[in-house]
Amino acid sequence: MRIALAQLNPTIGALEDNLKKITGYYQKALENQAGLVVFTELALIGYPPQDLLTYRHFLDKERKLIVNELAPLTAKNKTPIIIGATHQDNDRLYNAALLLEEGEIKSLHLKTLLPFFDVFDEERYFTRHYDRDIEILDGLPTAVTVCEDIWNDRDYFPVPIYDSDPLEGLFARGARLLLNLSASPYHLGKHALREEMLPFLARKYDTAVIYLNQVGANDELVFDGSSLVYNSRGELLYRSPADKEDLFYVDTDELYKPAKNVIPPDRDDIGTVNQLLKLGTKDFLKKTGFEKAALGLSGGIDSAVVAAIAADALGPENVLGVLMPSPYSTDHSIKDAVALAENLGIKYRTIEIYEPYYAFTGILNEEKTPILDLAEENLQARLRGNIMMHIANREKYMILVTGNKSELAVSYCTLYGDMAGGLAMLSDIPKMKVYELARYINESGGKEIIPQNIINKPPSAELRPDQKDEDSLPPYHILDPILKMYLEETLSPEKIIAEGYERETVEKVVRMVDASEFKRKQAAPGLRFTPNSFGRGRRMPVARGYQHW
Repeated sequence: MRIALAQLNPTIGALEDNLKKITGYYQKALENQAGLVVFTELALIGYPPQDLLTYRHFLDKERKLIVNELAPLTAKNKTPIIIGATHQDNDRLYNAALLLEEGEIKSLHLKTLLPFFDVFDEERYFTRHYDRDIEILDGLPTAVTVCEDIWNDRDYFPVPIYDSDPLEGLFARGARLLLNLSASPYHLGKHALREEMLPFLARKYDTAVIYLNQVGANDELVFDGSSLVYNSRGELLYRSPADKEDLFYVDTDELYKPAKNVIPPDRDDIGTVNQLLKLGTKDFLKKTGFEKAALGLSGGIDSAVVAAIAADALGPENVLGVLMPSPYSTDHSIKDAVALAENLGIKYRTIEIYEPYYAFTGILNEEKTPILDLAEENLQARLRGNIMMHIANREKYMILVTGNKSELAVSYCTLYGDMAGGLAMLSDIPKMKVYELARYINESGGKEIIPQNIINKPPSAELRPDQKDEDSLPPYHILDPILKMYLEETLSPEKIIAEGYERETVEKVVRMVDASEFKRKQAAPGLRFTPNSFGRGRRMPVARGYQHW
C-alpha cells in the first residue's frame, strides 16, 4: 500500500481554510496513486484550540465538515482518510483519529494519554479513553495513535508520567505498524529525543513507525514538522522539513526491508533555532492578519537579530526599523543601526526623543532638569514605546519586541516601554544564544549582515551616560546558566550554588526573577524554545512570598 502523509500547517479555528488545504492535499495524493491519506492531530481545527473546544457550535461545525465534506470524498474515490479530529459522545469530548472510508466514519481511535504539564492542558477539555484496538489497513495490522500515546514506554523512560502505556495493548493484539498523528511543539533538544525514542520503539516491537507532525506556529508554540519514518529495524527512511508543509509517500513494503540509504541524525543546532524563529514570526503575523512589522533599532545586538530574522521571514520591504536616539545614545550605535538597516535593505526612519524627554523632565522634576534616576531611564523607554505604538496604529504595523529571555527574566526591561508590542520574538532566547544567532546569520549569509561592531561592543541600554548592562546584572555568561538551572531545571538556589556559583549572585538573580512576575504577565506573547518557557509554560502566581524553601 502507498500511504500519503500530509504534514499540515493549520490555522486554529479557520475550519473552511483548513478544509480547503486538506482536500487539496487529498486530491494531489490521489493523483499520485495513494491508497491511504493521513493528516495530523486535530487537523481541521488546528492545535492547540484551547477554549474554542468549549463552544458546542464550533465542534458541531467541525463534525459537519467531516461528515458532509471530507467523508464523501472517500466514497467517490475509494481512498480512505485518517485524520485527527474531536469526537463527542454522551457529553464527553475525545481527541481522536478518525478513519473515513466508503463515505462514512468507519472507525475511531481515541487518545488515551492527555498531557497536563508545561504548555499542555488537554485534561481541561478531553476525556481519556482506555479501550483501544488495532486497525487493519490493506491487510496490515496498525496501531493508530494520537501524539502523547507513544510517549510513555516503561523501558525507555525511567519514570513514566502516566499509569498506562497504550502501545503495550496494541502490540499485544498483533500490530505491525505504528502510525502516530501528532501536534508536537518544538523546544531545543526535541529532535534528538524523538530520534532516539522512535527507533527504540521500532526495535522493541519489531514494527515500522510513521510519525506525522504538525508544522507552523500557533501563538507561542512553534511546531517543527520534522515528520519521521522508520523501518522495523529502527533505521530512518525519511524526515520532513522543519519549516514547511510536506506531502510525502511511504510504500509499506519498504518498511520491513533494510534501508537503502542511511539518513544521519538531525542537527538540532542554532541553524534550527534561526529557521524556526523565521517560521514563528511569519506565521504569527499571517495568522493575526498583519503583513508588515516594525521595531525599534537601537544599534544593539537584540534589535539587530530581530530585524535580520524579520527581514528574512517577511521580506525586507515589509520591515521598518525606527531609530529613536535620546541624549544618551552614542554616535556609533546610531551608525551601527543605519548600517544594519542598509545591509538588510529594510526601510528605516529616525525620530529623536530629545524634546519630549526634556519636556517630561521639566514637568515632573522639581529642579526642572534631568536627574538620571531609574524613573527617567524608564521614561525614555516609554517614550519610544509610545512612538512605536503610534506607528503601529497609524500605519498598520505589527510591533516586534526586541528583548531577550535573560532580560525578561530579571526585569531588565520597561513595562509599557521596550516591552510594548505584539510579538516578543526572542523572549525565550537567552542573551548568549542571541550572540550565536548573530554570528550564524553572518556566517550563513556569507557576508557581514549584522555589523561586527554590534556583535563586539559591550551590551548597553544607553539610558544614561556610559551605561553597561553589567552595571546592573551579572555578566551574561554567568547569568544565563543560573537562569537555565532555576527556570528550566527548577533547581533550588542552594543546588545552583553547589554547582559553583557565588551565593550573592545566585540569590540576587533569583530575587530578580521572582519579583518580576507581574511584569511578565503583561508581556507580549513570545515564541517558545525551551521547556518551562515564560507564558503558557510557566504559571506562577504574581502575589506570593519569595522565601526559597
